[in-house]
Amino acid sequence: MLTALLAGCGQSPRRFDSPAPTPQVHRPPNGGWFALPSEDHGQEMVMFALGLLDTGYRFGGKNPDAGLDCSGMVSYIVEQVSGRRLPHNAAGIAERTRPIATQALRPGDLVFFNTLGRPYSHMGIYMGDGRFIHAPSSKGKVRMDRLDSRYFAERFEGARTLLPEG
Repeated sequence: MLTALLAGCGQSPRRFDSPAPTPQVHRPPNGGWFALPSEDHGQEMVMFALGLLDTGYRFGGKNPDAGLDCSGMVSYIVEQVSGRRLPHNAAGIAERTRPIATQALRPGDLVFFNTLGRPYSHMGIYMGDGRFIHAPSSKGKVRMDRLDSRYFAERFEGARTLLPEG
């Protein structure tokens, strides 16, 4: 039932602490991953996301005034922080961002979940200490959750970064 409530953002359930198989995602055709120009942008993204807590959920929502869905929240924050645009689709964002190991997560990295029986159907922004901020349709507001919570640990798909390779 909860799975249906998270619809609107993007295999089999697994535990967060077990290795997650990496879905097929290829390097973008232009040969490079989308990356923000500065390491500082990761912390800025977290701060901006914290300011959006309790913002209403809206399927297809792209701004806080009208409401946000998961990919709309991430796209909005990236544009506010950097002036650059990402697609408004969790799978599309996953295709354009560099994969990283879960153990390498830093604040501002992206976390992806399989909530609809397809890869990268939900996403959020990692804030550190095992927590992430996302816009789920369940409970209708941007909120913070833990990666090791039962629901999200079983659906964790992988992590990707917007930060430059260093």
